[in-house]
Amino acid sequence: MPVSPVKMADAIRVLSMDAVHKAKSGHQGMPMGMADVATVLWGKFLKFDAAKPDWADRDRFVLSAGHGSMLLYSLLHLTGFKAVTMQEIENFRQWGSLTPGHPEVHHTPGVETTTGPLGQGLATAVGMAMAEAHLAARFGKDVVDHRTWVIAGDGCLMEGVSHEAISLAGRLKLSKLTVLFDDNNTTIDGEATIAETGDQLARFKAAGWAVKAVDGHDHGKIAAALRWATRQDRPTLIACKTLISKGAGPKEGDPHSHGYTLFDDQIRDARLAMGWDAQPFTVPEDIAKAWKSIGRRGARARKAWEATVQASPLADDFTRAMKGQLPADAFKALDAHIAEAARTKPGNATRVHSGAALDQLIPTVVDMVGGSADLTGSNNTFVKGMKPFDAPDYAGRYVHYGVREFGMAAAMNGMALHGGVIPYSGTFLAFADYSRPAIRLGALMGAKVIHVMTHDSIGLGEDGPTHQPVEHVASLRAIPNLLVFRPADAVETAECWKIALEQAATPSVMCLSRQKVPGVRDTAAENLSARGAYELLAAEGGEAAVTIFASGTEVSVAVAARDILQGQGKPTRVVSTPCWELFERQDAAYRASVIGDAPVRVAVEAAVRMGWERFIGEDGKFVGMTGFGASAPYERLYKEFGITAEAVAAAAQA
Repeated sequence: MPVSPVKMADAIRVLSMDAVHKAKSGHQGMPMGMADVATVLWGKFLKFDAAKPDWADRDRFVLSAGHGSMLLYSLLHLTGFKAVTMQEIENFRQWGSLTPGHPEVHHTPGVETTTGPLGQGLATAVGMAMAEAHLAARFGKDVVDHRTWVIAGDGCLMEGVSHEAISLAGRLKLSKLTVLFDDNNTTIDGEATIAETGDQLARFKAAGWAVKAVDGHDHGKIAAALRWATRQDRPTLIACKTLISKGAGPKEGDPHSHGYTLFDDQIRDARLAMGWDAQPFTVPEDIAKAWKSIGRRGARARKAWEATVQASPLADDFTRAMKGQLPADAFKALDAHIAEAARTKPGNATRVHSGAALDQLIPTVVDMVGGSADLTGSNNTFVKGMKPFDAPDYAGRYVHYGVREFGMAAAMNGMALHGGVIPYSGTFLAFADYSRPAIRLGALMGAKVIHVMTHDSIGLGEDGPTHQPVEHVASLRAIPNLLVFRPADAVETAECWKIALEQAATPSVMCLSRQKVPGVRDTAAENLSARGAYELLAAEGGEAAVTIFASGTEVSVAVAARDILQGQGKPTRVVSTPCWELFERQDAAYRASVIGDAPVRVAVEAAVRMGWERFIGEDGKFVGMTGFGASAPYERLYKEFGITAEAVAAAAQA
């Protein structure tokens, strides 16, 4: 006798109650409320194979409302994801478990992205849908043809990034993206209407989505709505009207049950109401078999797909791209460019040098997909010949993200997590504050994303302090597992691009100048930027009396200051520091040799001092910013704020 789909949903509810109760922490409300929707989705629509969690053409399932993680963990366990055992369910939120408080990608098989910061899962899913569309256009729909499904709650849709994400998805007509809105009118403080009275369906419809509302506990109506979604030519929103903590007796529908841990008697009563008499952390055999059957359902399709890919003339390139491997000739043109730049030492803005490096990379690293937040001409992220990524032809490699920095950064995370795409895009460094939550989450997830951030200091000049990012480099350097590059010239800029593309699980930020700077590097035999910091110029005329440390545009200032000090009989060396994080990866002997033992250490950067103690110590001299800048031509600003060769030399003398 077939198992009732309601009973299958009850398995999710009971496991969620049991796990949260044992942990004395967590959220069973959302998993219990969305159990019916999830049962229909996973049971009849989601394309996956529990035995092969990394199947490239699987559907992507994103739990944007990551606090309801027990919904996902229950599904993974019930459908037979080998790693998510019942013991892992029992160890929910405990040290070393595969069931942490919020889903974490690369930690738990079956989790597609780390979620918890509300709204970002939805925005990341937009990037996944973008990657699917691009790869389908590139490799064909017989190789790439899957959907992205998202469960989002009231909180996700309140967060500002959701507005950016749904607007972008609607503009791009991402028809294989479906958001299932857990429409339960619940937030932590109470009913969502205490802070939100907007019409979500009208909002999504205005953004270009197809929308539908459905009873989130009627399995037949849910299935009909999901079938409808698969036939649309644009992204779809299904508002699923649910009761939070469905099945939990008096707590059913109570907004305060969002993060409420049920008491023993409440769990007992809920079990009785469901007719569930199995022991805690036990699923009756017939229900367990039915769920395991769902987990095996995709095996045949997966094997057929593998045969199709194997027969495709593009198989090797597809497999390489999905593994994150670079083409064999990825850096041939770039290496020649670096050698020429070392020979000629061209003077220009580092944003221009970045564009020149991309000129060499885009034709050969075919997985790169670029873009800009409405600053293409300023960021130099576009290479001649690139076509826009847009409906109906998604083969283009340049995305016009519009003024959506947060949404752009989150979408790039999704593209990278999907695989097959290396995303990069640009904005001004001052707007890193808009992107920062997604940059942080990308670093936490190990997403290979490259953020191009130009106008990197007061050197941008006339736009003034609102656009002059004095504290942003230090702020970004504080994020673990993030490479922050601030190159000095054409050679360093190209070297930094090479390093960023070689990373497997680390995002990068390119901090690039608006103003021109002279070339400082005349050697290219070794990628010195890969060391993070290196001696650019040695002291002459004896042991070094002074070491000047600098990054980016201020390296040329340090070189000019060295000339002054050398002329005064003070042997001075210059150390360029394009990437502090890479410097910290070097062995202690190398780091000590770079820092040296000169009695006087000075650092210069057109930004705040924070962090420079690593190089100059607490008693070292720093030449830089202590305020927010001003509006004027950059030459005047450097003079007024004392970021000059003369000031650096004077600091050393002092």
